[in-house]
Amino acid sequence: MTCTVVVCGFFGDTGKGKIISYLALKDKVDVTVRAGVGPNAGHTVVYQGRTYKMRMLPSAFVYEKCRLLIGPGVLVNPEVLLKEVELTNSWDRVGVDPQCAIIEPRHIEADRKGHLASEIKTTGTGTGPCNAERALRKVKLARDIPELERFLTDVPLEVNQAIDRGETVIIEGTQGTFLSLFHGTYPYCTSKDVTASAACSDVGVGPKKVDEVLLVLKAFTTRVGGGPLPGEISWEEAEKRGWAEIAAVTGRKRRAAPFNFELAKRAVMLNSATQAAVTKMDVLFPECKGARSYDDLPEEAKEFIEKIEREISVPVTLIGTGPGVWEVIDRRPHIQ
Repeated sequence: MTCTVVVCGFFGDTGKGKIISYLALKDKVDVTVRAGVGPNAGHTVVYQGRTYKMRMLPSAFVYEKCRLLIGPGVLVNPEVLLKEVELTNSWDRVGVDPQCAIIEPRHIEADRKGHLASEIKTTGTGTGPCNAERALRKVKLARDIPELERFLTDVPLEVNQAIDRGETVIIEGTQGTFLSLFHGTYPYCTSKDVTASAACSDVGVGPKKVDEVLLVLKAFTTRVGGGPLPGEISWEEAEKRGWAEIAAVTGRKRRAAPFNFELAKRAVMLNSATQAAVTKMDVLFPECKGARSYDDLPEEAKEFIEKIEREISVPVTLIGTGPGVWEVIDRRPHIQ
């Protein structure tokens, strides 16, 4: 695979960070470029005994030879970005497009009051007000920020040249398909489109350059904030089932529901998905914990995966069996 777009098929929180970090290490990915909204997305990576909650840098930072880029469509909070660069010691691997819009304190302040906070229940990270200001052509860009000068690079040019050289590239999406401004549960959604097409636009890659679209699904469904969640169960019931989760960015409780086959099917359509990953199988089926081979799964778990494949009509190629980077069953044809 030369260029793969990785997106979430539900409402976020499906484990894209885990899947991307696995692919980066397993496939020795040359370039990973962050698409999506901005620091309102938290991607969790568990690697070598440490847990990282990344909001700006691509989750592929775990592979020390991977170039880490942020596309021009992404909003950047310089403070968050610099902390993550420091945390991962990736100073020489990071590139930020000069056209990235900058989140300022006033955007965060606006996001934490009024309609966005009380009705939509946003993350309060300033992304909505910043994107609104970007549409009005008033926002500052990365090229205006001295602290970011050392990272500035033409991201679309870098990514396209890498693809043309036959290097392995991942485009890292954020949020979830049904949080899309266009395709999600409006008004309970994020401030832009976040489907695979939008991810490509965010980083400056045309559709003919994409080889695979990997849709990441979780063995159950969760969402944070307001808006509908079909089949939602109570927090108490989620605790009983082991589905009770806390959001990486906001620290809020995630609402939970069973796996939604109809939403998964629609997400395949909206993203032109060619394959899927299913994470947290070990939560739904504890016997799956740490499994690295499909043959090691109990029959009930296999039946669940096979039902997903029948319903969505694309193969489930990656199965998450624990939080660690390597706790994955890899069913891709070229993997022995």
